[in-house]
Amino acid sequence: MADARMWRFAAGALALAAVGWAVRDVPAALGARPSGERARRVRRSRQFRGSAFQNATPSPVLPPGTAGRMAREFLFGRQRRTPRLPVPLVTPTPNNAPNNAAGSDLDVVWYGHSSALVEIEGRRVLFDPVWSERCSPSSLVGPRRLHPPPVALHELPEVDAIVISHDHYDHLDMATVRTLVRTQSAPFLVPLGVGAHLERWRVPASRIVELDWEEEASIAGLRFVATAAHHFSGRLFVRNPTLWTSWVIAGERRRVFYTGDSGYFDGYAAIGEAHGPFDLALIQIGAYSPGWPDIHMTPEEAILAHLDVRARLLLPVHWGTFNLALHAWGEPVDRLWREAKARDVHLVVPRPGERFSVDDPPPVDGWWQTIA
Repeated sequence: MADARMWRFAAGALALAAVGWAVRDVPAALGARPSGERARRVRRSRQFRGSAFQNATPSPVLPPGTAGRMAREFLFGRQRRTPRLPVPLVTPTPNNAPNNAAGSDLDVVWYGHSSALVEIEGRRVLFDPVWSERCSPSSLVGPRRLHPPPVALHELPEVDAIVISHDHYDHLDMATVRTLVRTQSAPFLVPLGVGAHLERWRVPASRIVELDWEEEASIAGLRFVATAAHHFSGRLFVRNPTLWTSWVIAGERRRVFYTGDSGYFDGYAAIGEAHGPFDLALIQIGAYSPGWPDIHMTPEEAILAHLDVRARLLLPVHWGTFNLALHAWGEPVDRLWREAKARDVHLVVPRPGERFSVDDPPPVDGWWQTIA
């Protein structure tokens, strides 16, 4: 009996230790509020009104009963929100151009969700890298990956810039950032206020470039412009303490646009007029809902955004890796493919880790439909 009590005590102690180990980094993962000169710069922004950042246009008023419909769908909906079979991964070869891209000066590897590597005119730009098992401040709770990263984070090639669109956990991950600080020397380009998170995670100030909308920076011969988006920010409790943004990356010959997370809004046409046309647009297509039309675009709206910014090739992101909404796992890209064909939009849907040339992308083959 005494031995049994001892073993139960030991098991309980181990369980408590495991929980303690798992939550030890949660306070740091929440990040930090802007302070000092960073806070003063935040308050000077035209996007900062009252005590928080605001979208350029007000959020729409939702029809009565929307919340109730969403709750019923969550409880009783029959959508398959995860794939039936494993997501097929491709081991990328970032130091070697694909066979059909000899001499290409614009290649891409999509790693899943919104994480992608764009090689533009010989420079490498890493977008919204998230390599953790969960997009959460905790390793115990929160949305879990539906497929592993196609490549280990420390195996990435040397990059010239790391671009962050906003501070939500599926776009800004503390563990990933800390690894990149050790394994890479590139600067982080972030929206206003997000530098406070990075400084808490021991990113040197010399590697943090914070921009307001329509501000720009030159890194490794590329021009980075922070452009508007329609979204929100915050890592817990406080809403909109930091800015959210889309991004323009321009070389001498090539131009790339990344939406970050955004509802559809008339700002895309202005971005296309001011900064387009683009060779490639990375556009968010997943995690939409009638309950938050101003936060994430539907696939059909993604097509409109692509046309607004005047891009040649559309790469859908923000789908397939995390279950963040009530729609079926493969629905976003099914709807996108259907609308792309109807609107004659040039689309590429690579497998995670598959490298392709923007000038010679692989044809869309519906690979996701075989596992949905």
